[in-house]
Amino acid sequence: MNTIGTTILGYPRIGPDRELKRALERYWAGTTGEAELLAVGKTLRARAWQRLRDAGLESVPANTFSHYDQVLDTAELFGALPERFTRLGLSPLDTYFAAARGVQDEPALEMTKWFDTNYHYLVPELGPGSRFTLSGTKPLDEVREARELGIETRPVLVGPVTFLLLAKATQPGFRPLELLDELLPDYAALLSSLKAEGVEWVQLDEPAFAGDRTTKGLNALTRAYHVLAKAQDRPKLLVAGYFGGLGRGLGVLARSPIEALAVDLVTDESFVDAVAAEGALRDKEVLAGIVDGRNVWRTDPDRALERAARLAGTARHVSITTSCSLLHVPYDVEAENLDPRLKSWLAFADQKVAEVVLLGRALRGEQVDLSAARAAAADRATNPLDAAVRERLAALKPGDAVREPYERRAAVQQESLGLPPLPTTTIGSFPQTTDVRKARAAYRAGTLEEAGYVAEMHAEIDRVVGLQEELGLDVLVHGEPERNDMVQYFAEQLAGFAPTEHGWVQSYGSRCVRPPILHGDVSRPRPMTVPWARYAQSRTAKPIKGMLTGPVTILAWSFVRDDQPLADTALQVAFAIRDEVADLEAAGVRVIQVDEPALRELLPLRAAGHTAYFDWAVRAFRVATAGVAEGTQIHTHMCYSEFGEVLPAIDGLDADVTSIEAARSKMEVLADLSAGGFARGVGPGVYDIHSPRVPGVEEVVDLLRTAASAVPAQRLWVNPDCGLKTRRYAEVEPALRHLVAAARQVRAELG
Repeated sequence: MNTIGTTILGYPRIGPDRELKRALERYWAGTTGEAELLAVGKTLRARAWQRLRDAGLESVPANTFSHYDQVLDTAELFGALPERFTRLGLSPLDTYFAAARGVQDEPALEMTKWFDTNYHYLVPELGPGSRFTLSGTKPLDEVREARELGIETRPVLVGPVTFLLLAKATQPGFRPLELLDELLPDYAALLSSLKAEGVEWVQLDEPAFAGDRTTKGLNALTRAYHVLAKAQDRPKLLVAGYFGGLGRGLGVLARSPIEALAVDLVTDESFVDAVAAEGALRDKEVLAGIVDGRNVWRTDPDRALERAARLAGTARHVSITTSCSLLHVPYDVEAENLDPRLKSWLAFADQKVAEVVLLGRALRGEQVDLSAARAAAADRATNPLDAAVRERLAALKPGDAVREPYERRAAVQQESLGLPPLPTTTIGSFPQTTDVRKARAAYRAGTLEEAGYVAEMHAEIDRVVGLQEELGLDVLVHGEPERNDMVQYFAEQLAGFAPTEHGWVQSYGSRCVRPPILHGDVSRPRPMTVPWARYAQSRTAKPIKGMLTGPVTILAWSFVRDDQPLADTALQVAFAIRDEVADLEAAGVRVIQVDEPALRELLPLRAAGHTAYFDWAVRAFRVATAGVAEGTQIHTHMCYSEFGEVLPAIDGLDADVTSIEAARSKMEVLADLSAGGFARGVGPGVYDIHSPRVPGVEEVVDLLRTAASAVPAQRLWVNPDCGLKTRRYAEVEPALRHLVAAARQVRAELG
């Protein structure tokens, strides 16, 4: 076909009932074999392709399925897995999982956020000696699978420039982008193979250009698509840029010999004007991304079509698509038992596919019925406001976000808590056993009365507190057995939120989350964590940490209303958390942790938006935490992100202690903190909880020695990278035992 026509840029892959998650975990546990895992994947792919074809898309994407991560798939496809994994002598599938999850003798690849989303990708490791070899056939295999079903597909690949820009250099001073000329022949060879297979279109994703890029990055983009587009015997090329406008990358791609360009017209509506003004697109198809691929609100058809119509005359042909892959939204809103009015405002992946098809027909001038979509948009505009919440925000004073100076607080807290140097703690959650999950499910289903449920949770808290006492940890946690998720738990108790039952979204690998829907003004009807923290503190003389999720993270890991500024919504959540902090303090909790792992995640991809973001994100956290006495110690936690760009914000939060992921990166973040003048307590993680491996005492000692060379002992804490919810006690107990032993050894070395 000469045009791609209506399509989407990607589709969820975990399965409507999380079939992939369960299959992966059975395989990793050794209860099923490779054939069973591969069969589940094949079934999920077939269902997806058939669903998309039957929905009426004119082009169906393929190669969007992954057993773990699409960036890891790309590294494997081009023979770029580190030698430390390939020399293990494992099967190809187990080598792949070793890179993703690590094995006892080899830590996994680093993991970080996919741009400004809550999806995590595995970071490729590349150096001057890296060589590429087209060693995989996954894209070809999926084309053949779909063809057996009578479906022609469009393979989707991570673009070569984005792949290299996302990689980590294995040597100081080296830039993986220098390997572009090594990599392009393998991409060209893959394109040739796909053409020989009869593939007409291939999609290459270059989201890296939604952020600021240097002249070298833009030159690399120019070279990549002139080389690939001039290759003989290739399919037509669609380059997709998403998560924002392409900046100067738009002109580069417009002037390249590619045949089609997909642009995100949702994240930055001003980008529509740039696309419309780009004269070099006249010989190309432009896919207008007017259906939001990252949020769950139904598309306002008139507003969306107006954006697409403004591109008329800009390109040879204009088609409709999503702003990005639908990987970031759940499958089907019809599976949810939600308030009918709210439900009418929503569109999950399948509904968004239908929107693309309908809007594509409307753009072509066909007679279509848009009345239901128009009515939903109009009704949502009348969403009622909470006057009390609005009045509280209006009355906010600058002093409400300020505490006493850190040095004064630290002295008072040390006298009160009496902690040793290098105090040990954990991040919050402990493994959730089958019995805990069953008790929660029974209580939710109404088959377990409240008294019985509380007794079950108290018994688990007793076990967790007792284990920490036995291990010798200094600051304890209650283990969070009552919590299903660190955001959903709070959303279920806050006004303005609606949780889902089946709205699962992949976070990484087999890890899935159910982002709640933040649809109205936010307030806290009653205490959410106080009874559990009070009970836990009654079981020990050691300090128990109260555990809360911060306002920025609650926003980042929810589907958030888009009818008011994020800054306003963040302050509403901050006041709800502030009330909880006050009640925890009144209950005798002297250490309170307010987690903000998503602080980096929401950072705008372009530097021009950073200052405004830092202002409201920091203000929201400080409003949430500044109401306590100076003797109450405030902690925060962050994990699995590149932290360099948010160091001013981390400092601005004014938390007494910041725990931060550092194990996979071997404490690299501490150099940034030290250079930035960070002068509060810090707990760099020494135990990578996203891997099943158990670190030895000497490994943790080495990490702590590195940490102690950058952070004075009186400010250094010892903790894992993240919560322990996803791990098993068989891994957690020895790992924490080693952590405590290592802390004591380094404590003794430091005198």
